Amino acid sequence: MTQAMPQSPSPLAGEGLGRGGLKVRARALRKSQTDAEQRLWELLRAKRLDGWKFRRQLPIEHYIVDFACPSARLIVEADGGQHNESAYDAARDQWLAMRGWRVIRFWNNDILTNEEGVLTAVLSALSSPLPNPSPARGEGLNGAPLNG
Repeated sequence: MTQAMPQSPSPLAGEGLGRGGLKVRARALRKSQTDAEQRLWELLRAKRLDGWKFRRQLPIEHYIVDFACPSARLIVEADGGQHNESAYDAARDQWLAMRGWRVIRFWNNDILTNEEGVLTAVLSALSSPLPNPSPARGEGLNGAPLNG
């Protein structure tokens, strides 16, 4: 008698990675960044953007985001063609928004050819007010817990 192996959950959603699995995956993603991610990180790291602190490949509950500024609850994503009109990305962004995070996305090509425009957009998002109620005080949107 042959038993069917259970299908493993999607590692893209960070599921089934086991204890500490997201940290291991995030570390691996940091080592295999795209050219656009590498360039954006050079622009954001070490508080180079008006003193804002960003982290890269940050696990937030069961997702890993490209870049995040936790104090502003802002996520910056660098996207290639695989993200074009992605239902997964839309659901992920909505899930993050329900927890008080704002997500902005840039095409890899824009990051590589229009750095100034990308940084201007990031600074604009950083300077806009947080949603009300304030996630910084632990008051997530719609009563959602803030673990991240």
